[in-house]
Amino acid sequence: MKKLPVFLAFFLAISFSVSAQDKQTDKKETVKVYGNCEMCQSRIEKAAKGAGASSAKWDVDSKVLTVSFNPAKGSLAKIEKSVAGSGYDTEHETSTKEAYDKLPECCQYDRKATTTEVKSN
Repeated sequence: MKKLPVFLAFFLAISFSVSAQDKQTDKKETVKVYGNCEMCQSRIEKAAKGAGASSAKWDVDSKVLTVSFNPAKGSLAKIEKSVAGSGYDTEHETSTKEAYDKLPECCQYDRKATTTEVKSN
């Protein structure tokens, strides 16, 4: 019975060590994401986390998304594609018109002309 507390302490120490190592391997990046409000913030952060970000924080005023992710498991490009898929243009990815049109009216930000839109004119 005396070995059980020692075993549990050892197991917990190993668990915390592995968790700390995972955090150390995370890469932190920022990217511009266009949107308007707190509803946008929720969707943008959810899309980023769904694409592998361990943390995501979008600032409504600066329009900058700060993400942390493990480069062995994901990339900023993958996160940007996911955010664009949810209707929000980033500095490197453009959302489809269909995804953008599904956003609530208050979330429909002023879009700059995209290369797709320019080509079709």
